[in-house]
Amino acid sequence: MTTFSLKIIASDKTFYEGKAVSLVIPTIDGEKGILAHHEEMVIAVSIGELRFKLEDNTEHRAVIGSGFAQIANNRVMVLVDSAERPEDIDEKRAEEALERAKEQLRQKQSIQEYHMSQASLARAISRLKGKGIDHINL
Repeated sequence: MTTFSLKIIASDKTFYEGKAVSLVIPTIDGEKGILAHHEEMVIAVSIGELRFKLEDNTEHRAVIGSGFAQIANNRVMVLVDSAERPEDIDEKRAEEALERAKEQLRQKQSIQEYHMSQASLARAISRLKGKGIDHINL
């Protein structure tokens, strides 16, 4: 199997560094799949679930924040605000964050505060979906 070098960096840590066979990242337009020797580009990454497969066919998932990915010379570097394994997500905290974000959106806010509240809501929903919870009430 042909591989490429993958490095996933969150604002507080290096989430993963090594070889990968495939990568699927969330983007503004949907998901983008990347294989070895992909054309060079820079992609805006959205809040959502990132998936990658290693040489031994193990699949890994991460709930990520927004950022960007750079593909060049058979190397992919993903720089994001946050990256968490689904098993590391505290379901209760994520549900509380969802409720806080919904409450913030109900209040009068400046445009900047509104966009920050929307981002908080998207992050909370993404974390809950990453945990396998699909019954999210908005």
